[in-house]
Amino acid sequence: MPEENILETRRLVKEFKGFVAVSDVSLTVRRGHIHALIGPNGAGKTTVFNLLTKFLQPTSGQILFKGRDITAERPAQIARRGIVRSFQISATFPHLTVLENVRVALQRGLGTSFHFWKSERTLDALNDRAMQLLATVHLEEHADTVTVELPYGRKRVLEIATTLAMDPELMLLDEPTQGMGHEDVERVTQLIKKVAANRTVLMVEHNMNVVASIADTITVLQRGQVIAEGPYSVVSKDPQVLEAYMGSAETELQGAHG
Repeated sequence: MPEENILETRRLVKEFKGFVAVSDVSLTVRRGHIHALIGPNGAGKTTVFNLLTKFLQPTSGQILFKGRDITAERPAQIARRGIVRSFQISATFPHLTVLENVRVALQRGLGTSFHFWKSERTLDALNDRAMQLLATVHLEEHADTVTVELPYGRKRVLEIATTLAMDPELMLLDEPTQGMGHEDVERVTQLIKKVAANRTVLMVEHNMNVVASIADTITVLQRGQVIAEGPYSVVSKDPQVLEAYMGSAETELQGAHG
């Protein structure tokens, strides 16, 4: 079977009082791929994510998921379709345990989040699945740890686990390795590669070593516009991309795979 495009944007535009944050962005994400969105600060990457998950409405243009126009849909509808996002800032519940965080995410997936009258014991049936997910991300030994006590890198890993609990077809990861030490970066990079084996990942990422090692396709944004797209080997040599990053970032782009 030919590869299928799971997500497509057509000439996406977002203006804020005359300022064009996203300009004519056409993006195609292939099913089963890891697709990275990169660019200098202020390039419009997070705005594109906010448009895709409908935290913002586009000024013009279209968003298609599995061939269906979802441009006018609300965030909850987008999530129910299987597009689930993690955020730049860790979005876990700090005073619940690691296991409880994953259980809450599983409960959301069941659509029973607001059944307040049910006994907490009814959630025990979710424990096995929650533990399986924690094993997937190597957090099972921290199941009973209160989340606020986890090191920063493990909190980001837990967030990926809660995203996985929603059983997404398309995972949107916003800066998954931001603020991490080398060891945590490597752990999260391998985790993304692992979970992408049977789903699609679109990620915003600053770390070029991460992008170089796992992204199938890279789209480069500058001032809200796509200036290059393709595999790392092509994008990293593009004169426009090197000019956009300049200086030390240029060296980083060229050296990420060396």
